[in-house]
Amino acid sequence: MAQRGATGTGADFACGTPAPSYEHVEMSRGLWRAEAANGTLHTRSVSTVVVDTYFHVVASGRSATSGWVDVREDGALRRQLAVLNSDFGPHSIAFRLMGVTRTVNTGWAAGGDELGMKRALRRGGYNSLNVYLLSRISGVLGRCTLPQSAPEGPDVIKDGCTVDSSTVPGGKNRNYNMGKTLTHETGHWFGLYHTFRGGCDGQGDLISDTPAQASATKGCPSFRDSCPSKPGVDPIHNYMDYSTE
Repeated sequence: MAQRGATGTGADFACGTPAPSYEHVEMSRGLWRAEAANGTLHTRSVSTVVVDTYFHVVASGRSATSGWVDVREDGALRRQLAVLNSDFGPHSIAFRLMGVTRTVNTGWAAGGDELGMKRALRRGGYNSLNVYLLSRISGVLGRCTLPQSAPEGPDVIKDGCTVDSSTVPGGKNRNYNMGKTLTHETGHWFGLYHTFRGGCDGQGDLISDTPAQASATKGCPSFRDSCPSKPGVDPIHNYMDYSTE
C-alpha cells in the first residue's frame, strides 16, 4: 500500500491495513511460541499450499487510464499473478487463478460502498484470496484484512485485498508498478505485520529473525540501520517494509 500522488504517478509508501487487534497479536504470539516449542521455526513444509485466487477489476471506465486492467494471457493481470507466485513460491505457497471479473462502477472504483462491492463480487470460501483492483483508493495504494480465528458471515464478506490498479506490473505508478504492492498486502492476508511495528523497543513483527526497525523505509536506500543498538540492519528488502520497488 502506497500513498498516491496527485497524478497517481508515485509517492511515499503508506499502509491502509488496520493495526492488528489485541486478540490477533495474542494469537500470533501463541503461534510463535508453539513453533518455538516444537522446534519448527526454521523448517518448511514439504507440501505446497495452493490458494484459490479471484481478481476483480473495478474501473471507472473501459480504458487503461480508468483502471481497466488487461486480462489477456500476457496482460498485466496474469503478470501480477506471476509476481505473487514468484514471491511466495520459495515459502511453499502457490496462487491458482480461479476467476476474473471486470466491472465498470464509478463509485466502487473510487473506494465507495466497499461492503456492497464485496457482497456482489466475492467468490470462494474464507481460504480463497479475493483481490479487488480499483481505479483509485483514497490516501493509499492498498489495504487488506488480517485473518480471523473464527470468522463469521461479515468477516468472510469483508475478507480480501483491495489494491490500486496503478500498481500492477507496468502500471502508471512509477514508484510501485512491479506488482509488489499486492505481495505486501497478501502478506497481511496471511497474518504478517509490518517489519517496523513497535520501532526499536517494541516486539516488532513477531518473526524471530526480523531485525528491529525504527520506522518505515522511504525510497530505495542501499543500507539503513535505524536501531544501531540492536542486532542486524533494517530489512529494507523485506516485502512488509515500504521500500520503493
